[in-house]
Order: sequence, then C-alpha cells, then structure tokens
Amino acid sequence: MDDREADAVRRVILSGWVTQGPEVAAFEQDFAAYTGASHACAVSNCTAGLHLALLALGVGAGDEVITVSHSFIATANAIRYCGAVPVFVDIEPATFNINPSLIEAAVTTRTRAVLIVHQMGMPCDLAAVVAVAKKHGLPVVEDAACAVGSEMVWSGAWERVGRVRGDVAVFSFHPRKVMSTGDGGMLTTNHAVLDTQFRQLRQHAMSVPDTVRHGASRIVFESYPAVGYNYRMTDIQAAVGRVQLSRLPEIIAQRRALADGYRELLAGVDGMAVPVEPAWARSNWQSFCVRLDHDVIDRRGTSSHTTQHNIMQRMLDDGVATRRGIMCAHREPAYCDLPLRFSLAESARAQDAGIILPLYPQMTADEQERVARSLASALAAIFARPAASR
Repeated sequence: MDDREADAVRRVILSGWVTQGPEVAAFEQDFAAYTGASHACAVSNCTAGLHLALLALGVGAGDEVITVSHSFIATANAIRYCGAVPVFVDIEPATFNINPSLIEAAVTTRTRAVLIVHQMGMPCDLAAVVAVAKKHGLPVVEDAACAVGSEMVWSGAWERVGRVRGDVAVFSFHPRKVMSTGDGGMLTTNHAVLDTQFRQLRQHAMSVPDTVRHGASRIVFESYPAVGYNYRMTDIQAAVGRVQLSRLPEIIAQRRALADGYRELLAGVDGMAVPVEPAWARSNWQSFCVRLDHDVIDRRGTSSHTTQHNIMQRMLDDGVATRRGIMCAHREPAYCDLPLRFSLAESARAQDAGIILPLYPQMTADEQERVARSLASALAAIFARPAASR
C-alpha cells in the first residue's frame, strides 16, 4: 500500500459516511466485474463469508460438509458455526489441494455441501469437484481466501477464480493476502437469491438497509425477521479495496515473476521440491511453499517435523523468516475429538514438510537470491550431518 490507498481513505473519512455504504456498493460492483460473477457481497472477513455461504445453502445442525483438514482453521470453524460436522478428506501432494477422487466416498445421507480450498492461491481441480458434487446434488463452496486473481481453464478458456462454477466463492482481504483492506472478505455468486440472503444476514437480517433508510423521503421503520450477524464491511475498508483491486494485475504479475525466479534459483537444490502449477492453472502465488524430500528424511530416520524445524531455525539465524506448511485442523486441540473417517497422511506430510518462503511484490532480486542461498545452505548442513548427531 502507498499514498493511493491513504488518499482513498482520506476521501471517505471526509465524505461523512464511513460505515457500510456507497463505497462498499462500488467495491462490490468492481469486484463482480473483475471476477466475472453476477453478484459480489462484501463482509467483515472471509470466515464470516464462509459462515454466511453455508447458512444460505441450508447447512445446519447435524449436517455434514466435506472439506479438507489441510487449511487455516477458519475453514473447519465456519462449518462448526452452523452446528454441522466437517468430514475431512486428504489432499493431492503436488498442489496441496483437495483430492477430488476421495470426495464421493465421503458422501452420506447427511452431507449438505462440499467446501473446497484453493490453497495458497493455487486453483484446485474445480471441474472434477463440481462433477462429483452435481452427481450427488450437492452445492460447492470455494474457500478462495488466498486466490484472488488466480486463474484456471474452464471449457477451454481462462477465467478467474470467483466467476463461480459451483455455487459460492469466498475471498479474504487480510494483510497476508495478495490484496488487502486491512481485513475484510467478499462472496461471489451467480444466484440472486443467495446474494439477497448474504446481504440480509450480514446486517442483522435488517429488512431495510441503512443506505435506503437514509435516502428515503418518508419515515421508514426497519424490522428484523431473522437472527442475523454483524458481518459488515466499512466504507473505509472498501475504499482501500477499490484501489488494491485496480493494482491487482501488476501485483500478481510481480508475484508470478518472483515465483519463476524461485524455481530458477532452486533448480537442482537437493533435498526439496518446488510447488507444481498444473497446465490448467495460474496461481497468484499468495505463498511459495517448498516441500522437503520425504525419501531423504526417511532414510535418515528423523521426522519431517524435526527436519523442518531445524531448517527454519537455521534460516532464521541467517536473517530469513519462513513459515511452516499449512496447518491441519484435525491436529489441533479444538478438533481432537472429531472422529476421522479417512486417512489424512498427505495432509500431515504437507504440514510437516512444507516451508513457506518470503514472497512479496517489493522483493528485490538480491533479497530473493539471499533467501535461495539460505535455504540451500540450511538443507546442505542438515542433510549432511548424521542423524544421530542432531
């Protein structure tokens, strides 16, 4: 962010309308046009958006939603907010995304939806997911928290994530995402009925929005026909979002160039593999997660988790910050009581063997080379030492 976002905030503050209002409406129009969706509804954050998506699709107490454990815990939490049960299936190791071939076996009479994740900005195989879901009459929600601007091929043509080939896509504008409003989220859909439900539920199910009441020439008293939520975005956030959206193509182009740079710098480095981008996908590279070589780790008789930790510590000592692989909800205390129906071996391996490298639009070539050298040095030092000496 720079003076462009700051100027947008100043304009809104001085306008006298700072809560959900005309700037949010304009941001929604801009976002719908960008993704190609019929409708876009802004909310306070992506977790709130996932909750609204599931509620509007009728997910309730005792229902089941098929999803992945390998995601930020908000994905599973949104299901539990509805009183429903997440049914975890495993991922494809190459893309870190849900394995579509495992979905059908998880369908029961209690299944109400499939909630997929475009992990770290990499589009999942949505066509395969939608085919299985349609076979069983199930709606599909896309957790696109990290995937704004990512693209995939659909019916032979490139299109952006969020055009919606399932039922709803939900985005995050948290500061760790490719574009940000400080915090915030957006739902896109092609179903007008769902969009209407989102808009009512995000504002305590108020029958008359603030903007309508404010502009009315006659006194209007609103009513509250259902239990709703305070999931609104402010006009201050929306103003930032509109500027960020206008800058998104340049931001993504820079991130994709940096991802190409990492692949080139890390080519031939032993002990790890770089992430794979399928021919039908274009990631926004919200994160660049390398994966430690399981065969090398197994031969040494050490755990992936220990090796991951040691490499990350060496890089931190070298002045390079990293993050571990994406968490698995089923390994957290909040979900330890949830019976697992299927193996989640690939999900666990991805968490324990993944290392997310620094990647941001302002990153220089020298900084990127420094990260690559630090990783290569840490790998060489760890894998060269006898396991027993560690």
